[in-house]
Amino acid sequence: MPLLLAAALLGCRTNSSPEQQVRDLKIAAEVKTKLASDEGLATVPNIAVNSTNSVVTLSGQVDTAEEKAKAESIAKAVPEVVRVVDNLQVANTPTH
Repeated sequence: MPLLLAAALLGCRTNSSPEQQVRDLKIAAEVKTKLASDEGLATVPNIAVNSTNSVVTLSGQVDTAEEKAKAESIAKAVPEVVRVVDNLQVANTPTH
């Protein structure tokens, strides 16, 4: 049984060191905190933040192109972020 557990754990290894994984968690948390503290971003709950090797990926849906640009700008301003991949989609607002 211990050999199976060890084999399973080895199969779950990532390319990041434990230190980098902790750094990525901190970066993602800081980006989320800064997005949430920005009063102009009403769509923060719709934005997912992921960090891998200090590259932040934003995904989800925002209401306007301005919100998309603002979210990317906020993420880029976080220390240790080396690049931002902006996969945010602007919602199609129906015209009345």
